[in-house]
Amino acid sequence: MTTEPKTLTKAELADTLNEVIGMNKREAKEVVNQFFESIRDCLCRGEEVKLSGFGNFQVRDKTPRPGRNPKTGETIPISARRVVTFHASQKLKGSIRVKG
Repeated sequence: MTTEPKTLTKAELADTLNEVIGMNKREAKEVVNQFFESIRDCLCRGEEVKLSGFGNFQVRDKTPRPGRNPKTGETIPISARRVVTFHASQKLKGSIRVKG
């Protein structure tokens, strides 16, 4: 029997701010929302987001390429698009290795 891995939510992050530093819940929720909004805005402008000790988010342009429908085997075009990539810092990778 496998258990589902726990998922951290924005609400839980706000609760943590409330519990650890005593920020009231409304302000904590606003801080968390603004944090993610700032990251999203930077990425939408094509900027890289670097969070020291955590990792980097980048927007990459993917070129169009041929793909294949797995059901029919038919070749289909995959259009160009922008994607977000995340690269974990060495510090984060090391923390995960130690705790894993």
